[in-house]
Amino acid sequence: MAPEFWQTIGLTFRLAAATTLLLILIGIPLAYAIAQSRSRFKPLMEALVSMPLVLPPTVLGFYLLVALSPGSWLGAWLEQALGVKLVFTFGGLVLGSIFYSLPFMAQPIQSGFENLPANLAEASYTLGKSRMETLLRVLLPNIKPSLLTGIVLAFAHTVGEFGVILMIGGNIPGHTRVASIAIYDEVEAMNYGLANQYALVLIVFAFSILALVYGINRRMLKAGS
Repeated sequence: MAPEFWQTIGLTFRLAAATTLLLILIGIPLAYAIAQSRSRFKPLMEALVSMPLVLPPTVLGFYLLVALSPGSWLGAWLEQALGVKLVFTFGGLVLGSIFYSLPFMAQPIQSGFENLPANLAEASYTLGKSRMETLLRVLLPNIKPSLLTGIVLAFAHTVGEFGVILMIGGNIPGHTRVASIAIYDEVEAMNYGLANQYALVLIVFAFSILALVYGINRRMLKAGS
């Protein structure tokens, strides 16, 4: 296989890894805050987080492209004040992927928090533990299956992204051309052989990662029962 093939595959998984790492840092506190919320606005927060599940990817990609382009106040400020350009760059792909894959990370973790017994956190507070200590040392270890599910789903979903990536990143080899874009390009060029190679890599990855997470979750549930 040509070096460009492996460059595209490597970029795809690098994007998924960077997105997933940042989503862990964002998704856990967000899911915890929503799970603990008793506000009447909780359904609105849940709807906002879940919107990428129902929005066409091109809609999200379009608004990100408009917001981050140098012609907008935000894009102009980022470029002039911070020297940051996000449109048609790897950084832009990461930002778009965070927005688009957020519900895949946050929802399983939120569900895990909400299924924990309420007295678990209360017992920790009684022992003098802070909210942060309770979250890190008591609650998170008890929702490992949910954490694993969120991490795997976010990673796998990012690997398969197309619309958001195409809108905000375009198709620049070595910079923004990921496997899903490459498949589309090769099909357009009637190069079905190379498109098949890209597709097979994604199929094997998707099956392997899902089989792994189901197997690990099964063992965790057995160990906990």
